[in-house]
Amino acid sequence: QVHLVESGGGLVQAGGSLRLSCAASGSIFSVSTMGWYRQAPGKRRDLVAIVTPSGTKSYADSVKGRFTISRDNAKNTVYLQMNSLKPEDTAVYYCNLIQYGSGYWGQGTQVTVSS
Repeated sequence: QVHLVESGGGLVQAGGSLRLSCAASGSIFSVSTMGWYRQAPGKRRDLVAIVTPSGTKSYADSVKGRFTISRDNAKNTVYLQMNSLKPEDTAVYYCNLIQYGSGYWGQGTQVTVSS
């Protein structure tokens, strides 16, 4: 069974940085597409960034140039480096794994950016 555990969230001032991590178990990580999504209170869950098994990356326009997604297949872990954080980045951030057409979610980690 696939299990995802996020970590690295917290409270940071605007302009600061955080790095989120998501460790996966029970999956064939190297063939999985990994993504980060976020959901603010009262809003839908939106894609932040995604990285394919081949390493192709895509970002939401709102985070381009500030966030970087990366993966370490040896550690079955995907990261989200978040720089120049803004109050509007405040949300619960969720890790997503897609493997053979099935999707899995982590429990989420809270990121709060104060102004």
